[in-house]
Amino acid sequence: MESLSDTKWDVVISGTGLQQSLLALALSRSGKNVLHIDPNEYYGDSEAALSLKDADEWAERHAAMDGDGLFAAAQVKREGDDGLAASRSYSLALAPQFIHARSELLNQLVSSKAFRQIEFLAVGSFFVLQPGSESTSLELSRIPSTREDVFSNTVIPSRAKRSLMKFLRFVLQYDSEPQAQLWKSNESDPLTEFLEREFKLDSNLQSYVVTLTLSLDGKISVGAGLAAISRHLKSMGVFGAGFAAVYPKWGGLSEVAQVGCRAGAVGGAVYMLGVGLSGVQRTSSGDEDQVEISLTNDVTVKSKILISNAAAASSSSVRISRLIAVVSTPLSSMFEVVIQGAPAPCVAVVALPGGSISGEDGTLSQYPIYATVHSSDTGECPTEQCTIYLTTLTTSNSTYLLDTALRSLLAASSEFEPPKCLWRMQYEQMCGTGSFIVENNIGTFECITPDLSFNDSILEPVQQAWQVITGKDDDEYMKFEDREGINDDDDAF
Repeated sequence: MESLSDTKWDVVISGTGLQQSLLALALSRSGKNVLHIDPNEYYGDSEAALSLKDADEWAERHAAMDGDGLFAAAQVKREGDDGLAASRSYSLALAPQFIHARSELLNQLVSSKAFRQIEFLAVGSFFVLQPGSESTSLELSRIPSTREDVFSNTVIPSRAKRSLMKFLRFVLQYDSEPQAQLWKSNESDPLTEFLEREFKLDSNLQSYVVTLTLSLDGKISVGAGLAAISRHLKSMGVFGAGFAAVYPKWGGLSEVAQVGCRAGAVGGAVYMLGVGLSGVQRTSSGDEDQVEISLTNDVTVKSKILISNAAAASSSSVRISRLIAVVSTPLSSMFEVVIQGAPAPCVAVVALPGGSISGEDGTLSQYPIYATVHSSDTGECPTEQCTIYLTTLTTSNSTYLLDTALRSLLAASSEFEPPKCLWRMQYEQMCGTGSFIVENNIGTFECITPDLSFNDSILEPVQQAWQVITGKDDDEYMKFEDREGINDDDDAF
C-alpha cells in the first residue's frame, strides 16, 4: 500500500464543511484519488453539531472579540450543572438551517441516493412574538399558511382574512401574467409598502408575511420577498400535510455533511480528522502543474488540485449574532399538530420583528430576531428538554437583545413560571455567498450564507468545483445508479 506521500492524489479537500462534503458526495463515484482532511476532530466544520464538551472547547478557541476568522466573541454561560445530562446527550448545531421541500438540495440527495442515510423531520408552525391586546408583554401568534388555516384562525378579523387570502392566492402565481404586471415595475421597492398598497394588509399581517420570507434585515424587496413566500407556500404539503420544510435529525446540516463524507469514504476517499494544512506550494511535474501540500502531521503530499474553505471574511461577508440555549422543559405547546393527519413537528420558527425588543439603553431593536425551537426528537438534547437557536444581524447591542429575546420567548411560551435556561452559548459569525474561485490549482469556497432556510445558491459552486476536478458535463452530476443488490432499505453508496 502506497503511503500518503507516494500516492498521486487527484484532489485534496481541506475541511468537512457542507460544501466540501457535498463535493465529496459528488466525487464518490468518480474514480479519483481523494484525500479529505479536517483540522477538527469532528465533521462539519462551520456547520458542525457539537456535544457540550466540544461546544465549551469551541467557545474557548473563538472567544476573541475581534478575531480575523469566521467566528468571534464566543462565550458559554451555565446555570450550574443541575438538569444537564451527559455531554454526548447533546448535539448542538452551529448552523441550524432547515430545508424547504422545494429545495434543490433535496433533489440532489434523492438523485445521489444519499437521502437513505438521513432521517428528515417536519418543521412545524411559524409564529410571531408581538405585543398582546391586553398586556404589555409579548404574545405568540401563529402564522396561517393555507386557506383552511386562515379561515380557522380566531385572532385575525374577517376583513383582514379576506385581504390575506387575496395575497396568498396572488403569490402562488405571482410570476405569471397578469400577476407580474402588478409588481414587476416595483420589484425593488420594500415588500411592506407593496403589501399595504396593493392588498391593504395592516402592520400585523405585514409582520406575518415578512416572517415567512425569513429576511434578516426585515427590509426585503418585493421581488425577493414574493419569491421566498412562493417557495414556502408551494413547499407546503409536498411531503405530507401541515408542513413546508424538513430538518435532518442529529444536527441539521452537520448530518448532511457527514453523509457526504461517508459516501466519499465508501467511494475510496481517504479521511483524516485532526489534520490540517501547514503550508502550500505550487510545483510542476513535467507538463503538469501540481500543488505540494504540507500537513500538520508532518506529512507532505502532492495533488493536481487543492480545495479548501475561506479562513477569513471577505468584502461581501455579513456578520450575524447567534445564541444557542438548552432549556429545562420541552415547550410542548410549540410543537402541536394543527392540521389533521400531519406528523408531529420537531422544529418551530418564531420571529421577533424589528422594534419589538428594547435594548439596554431603551432603543428598540433595529432588525428582526429569529428563533428556531427544536424538540428532543431532533436528537439534539435529552427528552424533557429543548434547544433554542436565536439569530440576528450583529449590532452594538445584539448580545443583550438576544438575551432579552430568549427571556421574552420563554415567558410567552409558558402559562406559569418561565422555563429555566440550563446552558447557553453566544457568538458572532461571518457569513458569505458560498461562491467558489479557482486559481493556479487551488480552489476556495467562501463561507456559506446566513439564511435560516437552506439557500440553494450554494449548490452551484459545488457543481463548479466538481466540473473542475472531473472535467465531466452536468448530465452526470449527483446522479447515481443503485449498486447491484442495493434496495431502498440498504446503503446506496
